[in-house]
Amino acid sequence: MKLYVSLALFIVALARTLSAQAEPPLLLQSPALSRTQIAFAYAGGVWVVPREGGDARRLVSPETGAASGPVFSPDGTQVAFTGDFDGNQDVYLVPAAGGEIKRLSSHPGSDVALAWTSDGKGILFRSTRETYSRFERLYTVPISGGFPTPLPLPMGMQGSYAADGAQIAYVPFANSRAGAGDTYIAIKNYRGGKTSPIWIARLADSETTLLPRTDSNDSHPMWVGDKIYFLSDRSGPTTLFSYDVKSRAVTQLVKNDGFDLKSASAGPGAIVYEQFGSLYLYDLGAGRSRSVPVRLAADLPQVRPHFEKVSVAQLRNADLSPSGARAVFEARGEIITVPAEKGDIRNLTRAPASAERDPSWSPDGKWIACFSDASGEYALQLRDQTGIGAKRIVELGSPPSFFYNLAWSPDSKRIAYSDKRGQFWYLDLEAQKPVKVDTDIAQRGARLVWSPDSRWLSYEKELPNNLGAVFVYSLETATATQVTDGMSDARFPGFDRGGKYLYFTASTDVGLTSGGSSMSRIGRPVTRAVYLAVLRKDLPSPLAPESDEEKDDAAKDKEKDAAKKSDGESKTAEAEKSADAEAKPETKSAGPAKKADKEPPKVTIDFEGLNQRILALPLPERNYGALTAGKEGIVYVLEGPQVSGGAAAKNVVQRFDLKTRKTEKILDAVDQFILAAKGEKMLWRAENKWFIAAADKAPKAGDGVLKLDGLEVWVDPRAEWRQMFKEVWRIERDFFYDPNHHGIDLAQAEKIYEPFLAGIGHRSDLNYLFAEMLGQLSVQHMYVAGGAKPEVKTVAVGLLGADYRIAEGRYQFARVFDGENWNPSAKAPLTQPGVNVKAGEFLLAVNGRDLAAGDEIYSFFLGTATKQTVLKVGPNADGTGARDVTVVPVANETSLRN
Repeated sequence: MKLYVSLALFIVALARTLSAQAEPPLLLQSPALSRTQIAFAYAGGVWVVPREGGDARRLVSPETGAASGPVFSPDGTQVAFTGDFDGNQDVYLVPAAGGEIKRLSSHPGSDVALAWTSDGKGILFRSTRETYSRFERLYTVPISGGFPTPLPLPMGMQGSYAADGAQIAYVPFANSRAGAGDTYIAIKNYRGGKTSPIWIARLADSETTLLPRTDSNDSHPMWVGDKIYFLSDRSGPTTLFSYDVKSRAVTQLVKNDGFDLKSASAGPGAIVYEQFGSLYLYDLGAGRSRSVPVRLAADLPQVRPHFEKVSVAQLRNADLSPSGARAVFEARGEIITVPAEKGDIRNLTRAPASAERDPSWSPDGKWIACFSDASGEYALQLRDQTGIGAKRIVELGSPPSFFYNLAWSPDSKRIAYSDKRGQFWYLDLEAQKPVKVDTDIAQRGARLVWSPDSRWLSYEKELPNNLGAVFVYSLETATATQVTDGMSDARFPGFDRGGKYLYFTASTDVGLTSGGSSMSRIGRPVTRAVYLAVLRKDLPSPLAPESDEEKDDAAKDKEKDAAKKSDGESKTAEAEKSADAEAKPETKSAGPAKKADKEPPKVTIDFEGLNQRILALPLPERNYGALTAGKEGIVYVLEGPQVSGGAAAKNVVQRFDLKTRKTEKILDAVDQFILAAKGEKMLWRAENKWFIAAADKAPKAGDGVLKLDGLEVWVDPRAEWRQMFKEVWRIERDFFYDPNHHGIDLAQAEKIYEPFLAGIGHRSDLNYLFAEMLGQLSVQHMYVAGGAKPEVKTVAVGLLGADYRIAEGRYQFARVFDGENWNPSAKAPLTQPGVNVKAGEFLLAVNGRDLAAGDEIYSFFLGTATKQTVLKVGPNADGTGARDVTVVPVANETSLRN
């Protein structure tokens, strides 16, 4: 209760802080201070502004990557920073007046600039280059270039040297970390095992002293004279403290009842610090803070609206038109259709300010349904499949939620769906009133399937014993009935098109694999069989014993007449189809399907004795991950790897014909499979491509590939960021495990952080905002990652599986790691037959380039990963007795080091 109250009061204080600001706050990050300037990171670049504030000037542009974490040299003439220009974080240097940047590190591990050495000749940085788990170490690299030197400390995240360079105040670990991938959120009020301490280390013998603390998060040490200044949350929101090295007294310097102080850096006579959204200068002599006004007048290329290509990896939630003429995808919150062969790609929504998700094509071909948050909450949206007609919006009731798995009824008059609360629904499009079908909290987002007459729904539901059961729901009686007995794990129901059978899969040996939250299920074998239930008691078994019998002449003539009649009808239909095709334009149409000649069969289910009419189909037991009913008597099953959670093997699609009782593999190595409403065409993904082809046989290699090279959408970054901001709060509202949200009023918190959106200049700024605001929830295992950042070409750096030292002006192998050279993923480059490099030998040249102690060794291996590389190695630094060997450097040597 104490935590809840303190967080609630903190939110009120934040509201007061923002209300006092006249301009939208800018997320100016990681400030550094010189005698005349302040440097900071913003919009993916590094900027400088006069110490008293004013107009900022960009020092490092983000156009070829991203730059962050500037640090002034002691004389203020140079700025070290962290740059991500080749797909990896490395240490760079740039003149404070502007000019060319210089790269100081090239190792493929993450290198982050932190501070300068006391003499101004080197830069302190942290790196993952030699770590084997989730920690980093501290190194220094000369500004002239060369080989980094590790500090004699087991780990380190931040550091600041004493004036004489003999001691360092450092943070060994933290409860948050910003890396090349995920951003680990700084948890507010965290008091667990990873609260970050500050240690003082004597570098001569690594003797350490813990700076006094009270189970707090201490960070950003700054050693100035006899004091260490630092940030801490020991008295509430993070603020500035000092520690007297002689008296060991800790003093709070800045009172703070608003946003946390996020970072700080000491310079001549003052400390510059960032209070989320603002910069301040703390005068060390006067003991007072003043704000630093910053004006930005520059182009921000990341906020410019533009067309952007959409990759195959960005296509989600695919569906297929009834005839298979077009596929529909969700991409960056837009709904896009793609022709099977002829025509253009079509964006139906063109709405960057909202998110449209989960498209589904109506069986009559007229409509594409999706979920849209254009109104602020998700509702059902219907779009004319041509993209021209008006759209329809249908509200999905209260309370608002996230919805999944749209499924049209065959008559295109109703839509079924599920929500995150585990509730199953259907919506009559004429009545526009959602009807709840059932609830299954354990099976959220489940799929519902319709009977061919649109009068029944079937779905799977998890029982209290963690086994799945198949249910059917009658729209006429509003009654749900369990079909399977609950003694097996039954999944993936599907109605036969003829209305006589209900297919599903079931397993009687799932054991520890059942239950979505069971960690013991991972890696255990799964086997399922495929079944059908004969729905009416007057129907014969479709799997009754068969017997070949001799027929008399009259019976044979009767069969011939029937065959001729059927053949004639088929030819007439083909002729009509051909004539109709000639009358149509070149572009394939995904418009309304031709009306069926007859009404769909009425489905009747006799529940009495139904359990005795469940039959096993003659398919082998496999790890079936999906089942789809096709044309009458046709079933498709997606067969996955034989180990649950296995990623090495791909899925196989099998087609079973109930009439012939034969199974045929029609697709191999697929990632996704969708069948068209008519059952004649299929859409699938394989090898990072999408395909459409006939569903009655295995396609030829390469047939039906969709042309996706021209797929692009209109992107308005600021509009997208606003939608994402609101989406984040909706996600926490609906999915956070604690309905009280650890005492945070989410609506109030959203209002507090919303003004920051106007000042965002880059996707990295948005991630920074997300990480800060979600930290208010005070929960671990919450991350912010990725996003649409400028595309940066990754340059793979090769590694030899070795440690080095400097000797006689050369690089010497200090240690050579053995590998498992019989294992393709654990080969050691230097121990291959014929290479035989040993510790103590010298690395003299790489691909003909002479390598000396003043060079940064890993820059010689840029772009060499997995490529043949010639090394000159030998026993002597002067090159005598040297030999050339050809090796293949690896991209990652973790397996060798471990």
